[in-house]
Amino acid sequence: MSEPDAAPAGAQPAPSNLVLRVLAGLVLAPLAIALAYAGGWLWALLVTLVSIGLFAEWLMVVGASSVALTGAGTIVIAIVGFCTAFGALKTAVISGFIGGAIVTLIARRKFFWAATGFAYASAALLASILLRQDLVNGFAALMFVLLVVWATDIGGYFAGRSIGGPKLWPRVSPKKTWSGALGGFAASLAVAAGFAACGIGKVVPLLLVSAVLSVVSQLGDLLESAVKRRFGVKDSSHLIPGHGGLMDRLDGFVAAVLAAWIIGFLRHGVHSAGSGLMVW
Repeated sequence: MSEPDAAPAGAQPAPSNLVLRVLAGLVLAPLAIALAYAGGWLWALLVTLVSIGLFAEWLMVVGASSVALTGAGTIVIAIVGFCTAFGALKTAVISGFIGGAIVTLIARRKFFWAATGFAYASAALLASILLRQDLVNGFAALMFVLLVVWATDIGGYFAGRSIGGPKLWPRVSPKKTWSGALGGFAASLAVAAGFAACGIGKVVPLLLVSAVLSVVSQLGDLLESAVKRRFGVKDSSHLIPGHGGLMDRLDGFVAAVLAAWIIGFLRHGVHSAGSGLMVW
């Protein structure tokens, strides 16, 4: 969930854009938290719809959008989401592989970018639903990921604007700075400390996990920037006022939640990934 690139030090945001971003955040963040808390099919429905949107935006960014390709991807992602939500994970995975092959065939000359976009959206879908499905620590794990990503974005945004300094990767993202990256990193550690202070996990492991997720989140942001720069696109869409599209808003979260699920899966297995992430 990345913020737009930070402006050079001393620059001021357009008030109207800042207001739109704040208002959008005040609406979307509580909605995401409420559905994450509800879990079950409500969270799975949100994640499935968002993943379909991510795939559609990816196709537009890479210039591969078509009715047939978008339609096929939508149907497959919906099937994968439905099967995952109701416990048919093997069916979801098989459907994903078969559907991914169909999407690749339909894309023809754009097969690489279409397959990459399908994998990107499907990974976001599976990791987000499976992490929450842990009945013991699923909600805590999901909130931890969300708050780490949000803290990284907000801390990076304000640190980058107020401090400025050397650019992080000017060829890919000309306005992002090292100060912003470090500011976001520091803010993510505060989230880990807060969880530990509330008795949710141990402080040292959570600090390490938050550090990994913060870095991965920022790499996800840079990846999306690189793709957009490759195709000469500024925003993935104009769906979210002040933020651009779903890809612009969720690039960091997609990378972080996938990394979080992998960590949890390696420690406690498919259905207890939330505990694997939070309990050490």
